[in-house]
Amino acid sequence: MNKESLLKIKQDTYPILIERLRKENFVFDGEEIYPQGEFYKKQKRIVLKNCNVIDPKSIEEYIARGGYFALEEAINKYSCEELINIVKDSGLRGRGGAGFPTGRKWEAAFVQPEGQKYIICNADEGDPGAFMDRSVLEYDPHSVIEGMAIAGRAVGADRGFIYVRAEYPKAVQTLRQAIASAEEMNLLGENILGSDFSFTIELRLGAGAFVCGEGTALMESIEGHRGMPRNKEFRTTERGLFGKPTVINNVETFANVAQIITNGAEWFNSVGTKDSPGTKVFALVGKVKHSGLVEVPMGTTIREIVFDIGEGIQNGKKAKAVQTGGPSGGCIPTNLFDTACDFESLKGINSIMGSGGMVVMDEDDCMVDVARFFLEFSVDESCGKCTPCRIGNKRLLEMLTDLTEGRGTTETIEKLETLSEIVCETSLCGLGQSSPNPVLSTLKYFRDEYTAHIGENKTCPALRCKALLDYYITDKCIGCTKCAKACPQSCIDGEVRRRHTINTSDCIKCGQCMEACPVQAIILK
Repeated sequence: MNKESLLKIKQDTYPILIERLRKENFVFDGEEIYPQGEFYKKQKRIVLKNCNVIDPKSIEEYIARGGYFALEEAINKYSCEELINIVKDSGLRGRGGAGFPTGRKWEAAFVQPEGQKYIICNADEGDPGAFMDRSVLEYDPHSVIEGMAIAGRAVGADRGFIYVRAEYPKAVQTLRQAIASAEEMNLLGENILGSDFSFTIELRLGAGAFVCGEGTALMESIEGHRGMPRNKEFRTTERGLFGKPTVINNVETFANVAQIITNGAEWFNSVGTKDSPGTKVFALVGKVKHSGLVEVPMGTTIREIVFDIGEGIQNGKKAKAVQTGGPSGGCIPTNLFDTACDFESLKGINSIMGSGGMVVMDEDDCMVDVARFFLEFSVDESCGKCTPCRIGNKRLLEMLTDLTEGRGTTETIEKLETLSEIVCETSLCGLGQSSPNPVLSTLKYFRDEYTAHIGENKTCPALRCKALLDYYITDKCIGCTKCAKACPQSCIDGEVRRRHTINTSDCIKCGQCMEACPVQAIILK
């Protein structure tokens, strides 16, 4: 296999691919090809360029779209230093959450003494509601493989690992087939494209521990140990996997690499903002009308994503907040929806980019309960190695539970805020350091909801926390007696064809009466 062979495959396959896409009514907009619909028209697809366009099982279709030509250039046209400088000049920052400059990370590994070095793709996507990495792995696996091989060439590594969670069986199967196809065509393996560069990729399946998304915990897992973070004595580019220099980037970061090499740093810089070039893929989910994967230039506002692309809120409800960055991110109120989605702007409003989760909430969501939900996730996923995360987050969860169940006081809120800051400052790894973010952001932007939960009447403004609410039968009641028959406490009184009443002191708030009512006469208040 050589450049001429790649060109021959492209020339033979491209017309067939285009003919198929035209029959399937894809949109052709200059260089971009995407499915029909307004949802796609307003996006800028770089990472998702091939998703739902090519057959992920066909390496020929990937090559027809320009695939593996960047790897050929990386081997035959550029030196290691030149490759690193292109990535540095592009301004590409890690898309896994921290936003560290990718070129600088590669350079730090390159300058280490010659010897064994590793490239790791972090595909352990554990954020609730996030499916960006899974989609790329399932629909465009070769973009990740090519990006990893280019990284290996740049830093002097000959082995790579993709750490992917076992709950993604389709992604695992697609990756295995893609790696085998690349090896068969000598695009992976020994002496790639007839050169002196060799690079192999192995899969490592994670068991679903959220903490293994943290780089050092991930390496511990690959090495066969329990996935727990290491003390940060050395950077991973100095001593990483098996004590050797290691570059770890996530799926989306690697998926950008080949296109940067092909099109140049200036091209990538032309998209996005000065400090956050390129695009970002978000998993837009929650109370939005049109959910799905959204790829937009960095700097696009939250409002544009939610209302222009996602078409607004479901069921005519009002938007209340957007939570970005997964369980480690913050909840952003509607008055900040004009904030740009880039690393600095989101950090400035107490949130983070994270890997790209974007959960939309409406007026029916209680922000105290939202914070409790994300804390519950963090407590379940803590590895328990450090006390602030293991014990501190548990105490935070208990306080939030007290608030949602009517046991909270002013002192509860004060302790909640103080302990959140302590956990952030003293935890060992990123999971613990960022896990109180949902608490701190909701306290900052939705403090009135917290005070309502501890006020004289102890109410939940969103009518979400049942312990603070009572079931009430309105004058819509037709006296059918179905609610009384469904009540396990026999606390509903009333005659046939007359309005019934609920004895709230005996009510256990199970909700069975509300489910049984045929005219929706029972409400929470």
